[in-house]
Amino acid sequence: MSTAELKIDLIKRISELSNVSVIEQVKRLLDFELSDEVYKLSSEQKERIALAQQEIAEGKLKSDEEVEEEIERWLNER
Repeated sequence: MSTAELKIDLIKRISELSNVSVIEQVKRLLDFELSDEVYKLSSEQKERIALAQQEIAEGKLKSDEEVEEEIERWLNER
């Protein structure tokens, strides 16, 4: 599907939406994507990023596959 076709499809589907919260979410995403402003991180976000970078440096990572296996085990326990 071409970009033009995708846009037409999205416009059609958005016009059919009746759920206001979904429409608002789409608007927020578009506002963010189309904004020229530099996104500013909060101090909490900066701290979380620093923690994640530290965990990466210390090798405290799990692959997607490992996480998926853990989730599957957890779900099967219930």
